[in-house]
Amino acid sequence: MAVAQVETRMHGVSPGIRVADRNGDEVNGGLKIGQLARQVGVTAKAIRFYEAKRVLPRPTRGANGYRLYGQDAVETLTFVKQAAGLGLTAAEIREIIAIRQGGGPTCMHVRRLLQDKARELDRKLRDLIDYAMADPPEPRGLEPRQPAARRRVPAHRGAARGERRAHPLSDQRT
Repeated sequence: MAVAQVETRMHGVSPGIRVADRNGDEVNGGLKIGQLARQVGVTAKAIRFYEAKRVLPRPTRGANGYRLYGQDAVETLTFVKQAAGLGLTAAEIREIIAIRQGGGPTCMHVRRLLQDKARELDRKLRDLIDYAMADPPEPRGLEPRQPAARRRVPAHRGAARGERRAHPLSDQRT
């Protein structure tokens, strides 16, 4: 484990990240999960999901236990949102981020992933068009649905319309 990571785990704050003060306002650049979610346009639940899937790294924690995020989290989460919008899976996004963090060229890998996605979407579109153009046979054993006979309104439902009815267990008739 790198020295900075060990220090972060010991002290709870990464270098360059500010801690949230008692009022919850950001101090020294740290964003709480809700602030990060609003800034990027996702939900806090989505952020926790991507952390659980190891797409986003675990954030540092403040003394109060709140997650604290730096500017790198804003940039990474913005990329994750765009990639997910293009149809990439969490595993594919994680792979791209790992290549990028490792210093490798991501352009060719991303291009190949997106070309594969485009081919997959083209195939699905052709299947949908073929299905829509085909005249599907009527299912056997099923008859066309007849309009339902008029049903009685239960006593508790009629009360909402102002109808007065006797309790169903009483001997009174209305």
